[in-house]
Amino acid sequence: MACGEYGPGRMAEPVAILASAEAMLSQGPLSGKTVLVTSGPTLEPIDPVRYIANRSSGAQGTAIAVALRDLGAKVLFVTGPAEVPPPAGVKVIRVETARQMLDAVQAALPADAAVMAAAVADWRVANAAGSKLKKDGTGKAPALEFAENPDILATVSQMAKGRPRLVVGFAAETDDVVAHAVAKRARKRCDWIVANDVSPGTGIMGGSENAVVLITADVQEVWPRMAKDAVARRLAQRIAEALA
Repeated sequence: MACGEYGPGRMAEPVAILASAEAMLSQGPLSGKTVLVTSGPTLEPIDPVRYIANRSSGAQGTAIAVALRDLGAKVLFVTGPAEVPPPAGVKVIRVETARQMLDAVQAALPADAAVMAAAVADWRVANAAGSKLKKDGTGKAPALEFAENPDILATVSQMAKGRPRLVVGFAAETDDVVAHAVAKRARKRCDWIVANDVSPGTGIMGGSENAVVLITADVQEVWPRMAKDAVARRLAQRIAEALA
């Protein structure tokens, strides 16, 4: 059972056992609450070996799931193929494409809150090939047709029945960050938007730190640059206050 062999009786990793025990024993402010978190990128196939995606390590979404878990929440973690491993002590639901993520999110609901931190690809290849596309020597690139992916944040925010009490979206921008994020919050009809500047010079995309602006219907809070874990803990505490 604990000798390192694989199989249905293999003991879980000690860190996972510890996280599960802490989650069950936690009496934090989110005890009894269920929070859905999406994280990581989605991969949209071009052919069986190539894909398009957004640049996302999944680090911020994973940190948010950990922070919510540590406050006592039951966390449903829907993740694309991220660079960082998923946290222990949460229910992990793995997906690849945006359409798979939408299906997983809808299946996971209802929840008290939803934090949509995934970097979902806006478009997919509508004519994805069933076998590897090959160069033919002419120098011409294959003609790819694109289709818009489902808008997961808007879908959840605008649910007529079973909508989470609090829906938090993310806006990764490279210019006019706050203006674009304010417009996105109104357009998607989510409650909060966490906006950040992911221009190449910031080092935020794929880095260990983040600098965000929390935008609600009433305020725009500029948070100082800090570790992504610290951003996650601060956001989790705000969520706990909102659900209290």
